[in-house]
Amino acid sequence: MTTSQTRTTTRIGDGVDADVRHLIPEGICRTFRVLPYAVVDGSVLVAAADAEDAITEQVVAERVDRPVLLVRHTVNEIVAAIDEAYPPVESEVETPEARRARMQMAQMLTRSGLVTAEQLRRAMLEYARTGDPLGDILVSHQAISEDVLVAALSELHQLQRVGLGDFEPDLKVARRLPEPLALRLQAIPVAESEDVVLLAVARPLADDDVTEVQAALGSSFRQLLANRTELDQLIQQVHSVHYAEISTRGLMESRPESSAHVVITGTQKAVLVMTVVALVLCGVIWPVNTLIGIVGFCSFIYLIVSVYKFRLTLRALGTHLETDVTDAEIAAIDERHLPVYTILVPLYKEAGIVQRLVRDINALDYPRTRLDVKLLCEEDDDETIDKIVSLQLPPHFHLVVVPDSLPKTKPKACNYGLQLSTGAYCVIFDAEDRPDPDQLKKALLAFDHVPSNVVCIQAKLNHFNQDQNLLTAWFANEYSMHFELVLPAMGAAESPIPLGGTSNHFITSTLRELGAWDPFNVTEDADLGIRLHREGYRTAMIDSTTLEEANSNVGNWIRQRSRWNKGYYQTWLVHMRNPIGLLSQTGLRGFMSFNLTMGSAFVLLMNPIFWGLTTLYVLTQWGFIEQLFPGIVFYAASAMLFIGNFIFVYLNVAGSLQRGEFGITRTALLSPLYWGLMSWAAWKGFIQLFTNPFYWEKTEHGLDEGSS
Repeated sequence: MTTSQTRTTTRIGDGVDADVRHLIPEGICRTFRVLPYAVVDGSVLVAAADAEDAITEQVVAERVDRPVLLVRHTVNEIVAAIDEAYPPVESEVETPEARRARMQMAQMLTRSGLVTAEQLRRAMLEYARTGDPLGDILVSHQAISEDVLVAALSELHQLQRVGLGDFEPDLKVARRLPEPLALRLQAIPVAESEDVVLLAVARPLADDDVTEVQAALGSSFRQLLANRTELDQLIQQVHSVHYAEISTRGLMESRPESSAHVVITGTQKAVLVMTVVALVLCGVIWPVNTLIGIVGFCSFIYLIVSVYKFRLTLRALGTHLETDVTDAEIAAIDERHLPVYTILVPLYKEAGIVQRLVRDINALDYPRTRLDVKLLCEEDDDETIDKIVSLQLPPHFHLVVVPDSLPKTKPKACNYGLQLSTGAYCVIFDAEDRPDPDQLKKALLAFDHVPSNVVCIQAKLNHFNQDQNLLTAWFANEYSMHFELVLPAMGAAESPIPLGGTSNHFITSTLRELGAWDPFNVTEDADLGIRLHREGYRTAMIDSTTLEEANSNVGNWIRQRSRWNKGYYQTWLVHMRNPIGLLSQTGLRGFMSFNLTMGSAFVLLMNPIFWGLTTLYVLTQWGFIEQLFPGIVFYAASAMLFIGNFIFVYLNVAGSLQRGEFGITRTALLSPLYWGLMSWAAWKGFIQLFTNPFYWEKTEHGLDEGSS
């Protein structure tokens, strides 16, 4: 219960009780001009500048769970007491001008009926936590539209407005302001005369920004307020050619040796030809012994890949190898210091799940005013583009249309979006992803906990529809093994980590230095993980999960998995162009880890051959097959058949147990059937490596039978 009183014998000037003042957070105290300062007769005395204001009463009552008495004090008395209780940091102190502008904005919107008292109260509470502009908070939660805010800012600052929806820019004029500055300030020239430039801005520029813009333009200018979404689209239109060029050719031109635009180099072709010629000659001269040698070599590769994964699993099983971030640390975050966080979401033919995607991103525990969400659409995907436009999303969502050009791949779209990114950190989410709400904050804290050479934080992936059918259960078993056991163990061993295709969090500046993603590699995630390791950087894992949609359709699953395998072959070919260089950069352990990890894709190619030989021998007892497995080769092949199969079944069970998914562990016993599908996809990807290497096999989403 909250009551108000103008005077009481106990005043704030008599002192503030340290045990009471913390009942209301500092940010709320400063925003609403309140401060708990004493307890009298069981009631908490709270100094208030306006003790009869309904919003103030509600805010205080929500935070103090005992009887409250609001005691009227002057603003100066309260501010002085707050400053004494919480010595202010100069950069965090709201100036009188800023407070006056905020209050004028609130009064203008409430008196006109555009914002309800409840909407204003919620926005003021968020302002107390973040210190972000009140108008931007209201827009981000769709309490008001961007156009309403622009009109209010125009009235407050006496600035003219300009509509940019159908504006056709003069490129020479628009490019007078350097692109990095235009992007950072959300400003662009729209017209010029002999002595002045008309500059469209999303928000009125600060004094320092005015000076910087004037120096860049070389002339005076006049600000015109514009809708932020329209202005963002105009900046993209003006600089699209530059963005497209960098997105496609950036890595290829700056680091050609790291780009998959050449599938097999001349040297690799020569080695391949010489190897084939040598095998043919040996086959002609010593046919049986040559086949025995090939079978023995393949058996050995299969066996060491199995043993390697088994060792990784044993290291991780029952342990916690991820970077620890506690709930208490997350709760203690001061949101006023949170950086802008870019979220890149590549979309292609995803109109059906855009609305669900927006819901899941808005569910993140991160101030929307500090989010920079890039919805990356291909130019020919009219359906998805139209759907996004129809939703009239708030301006922390940015529709980015990637010009139609080859290669048409996810990494090229991400490169395009990265150039428009304003966040100090960035993360990729896929269209169907459902990240843990605290994942962004957890990743930020993880960066503080790890060594300075860690530039990527990888979250775990799993599925929200694992119980849909047998295929989705197999998929979930595999993901549990990979993200609960294998990757954490690789991270703990500081081995090169092939990143997951989503939920990898980067320091944006370092990602740009690395050349970002290879647009010609269809598993750009795995390639980037290896590339950053070669540059001396590292990846760490966090115990936060993003749930994805597991493919429930076999044909759709084959398309996705064939692309993954093709990308693994691409990645191996790229990084083995110079094996000596790879060895020197990663060390022997890293070199072996890379080859054994990528080698799993080659093992899948061998499976049908060995299964076929085994089946043929069982059915026919053909003596020639028996000749291929003499002595040690027989024992290695037997170990591969029995121990190897046991290991991979065990790994799938262990991964699900580690995650606590007991209901699907029994499906792991049928994993050999799943491996058959994996080999089918591997051969499809291997053939496509030579016939259509840069083709992106589209995975259809939204097949999860209405999972929400």
